[in-house]
Amino acid sequence: MIELQLHQLAQWLETPSKMVIIPHKNPDGDAMGSALAWQNVMRQLGHAATVLAPNAYPTFLHWMPGHEDVIIYENAQKKGNKLIAEADFIFTLDFNTLKRIDDMGDRVTKSKAKKIMIDHHQEPDNYADLIFSEPTIGSTCELVYQIIDRLGKKNCINKEVATCIYTGILTDTGSFKFPSVTSSTHRSVAELMDCGVNHSYIHEKIKDTARPDRLKLLGIALRNMVFLNDVNTAYITLCQDELDECNFQKGDTEGFVNYGLSVSGIQIAVIMVEYRHEDVVKLSFRSKGNLAVNTFAKTFFDGGGHINAAGGVSKRSLKQTESYFIDSLRAFFASH
Repeated sequence: MIELQLHQLAQWLETPSKMVIIPHKNPDGDAMGSALAWQNVMRQLGHAATVLAPNAYPTFLHWMPGHEDVIIYENAQKKGNKLIAEADFIFTLDFNTLKRIDDMGDRVTKSKAKKIMIDHHQEPDNYADLIFSEPTIGSTCELVYQIIDRLGKKNCINKEVATCIYTGILTDTGSFKFPSVTSSTHRSVAELMDCGVNHSYIHEKIKDTARPDRLKLLGIALRNMVFLNDVNTAYITLCQDELDECNFQKGDTEGFVNYGLSVSGIQIAVIMVEYRHEDVVKLSFRSKGNLAVNTFAKTFFDGGGHINAAGGVSKRSLKQTESYFIDSLRAFFASH
């Protein structure tokens, strides 16, 4: 972290102000955990801080402290636009390009507010007045924890803040199994637990709240899994009819992609999910070692992310996407 940036942020935080805190579209545990933790701390420091999420997020995150105050932009655009226009500061958390918040991006660009990015993804855009970008850190929540610490505000990390931060670290590190986890991560987690975090409760809320329909969908996903042994890859497809059959809810496919990586010899796992009402197929990529799925996603599917975890989209049909994916993957392997 750059001391000059921390010093500037500290100066800005000295005066009570209006703040909007924005996670990316389809926010996950790290996005909501970092946003809700930052909101709590900012309110303790006397600021009028509001989390403005682009759209709804999975119900298994609704228990998080501060959830009740979150405003969903797609359901309250007039109110959201007013908050953005009147903000003194806009914090964008867990993303680094305004494309990740769709129409909100134009509003943020036009706002006169100071913009602060806090993120851990690679290749950040240059839209913010202050950029805290640490791609080597496993989660934005861990970065938020470090910033709070470096600002000398660890006294603001109460049980609620610690719970939100822990949730983001847990989810974005794959329950602490990804290579991005360091000794610093575990030291941070130990300190969060000292603040009252109930790790068993959080794990239960995140991992053990599945509906029977979600398990049915998982069964279909596993049945659909295809293995490409020549490129050490497993992929899953789910069509809209299969989602409908299982009364799909946002977040139901969370974690499905990881099952492919549990197979011996598999280095890349992918899931492709058809959303017919959006006329799009969304893809999630996971890998082991130095296989850069973010580069693959960016090259072929207008996506990006981390070396071992990325996402992308396709405007083709699901069948066409599947065929294009296989051809692209083999071409990618041949050139790497």
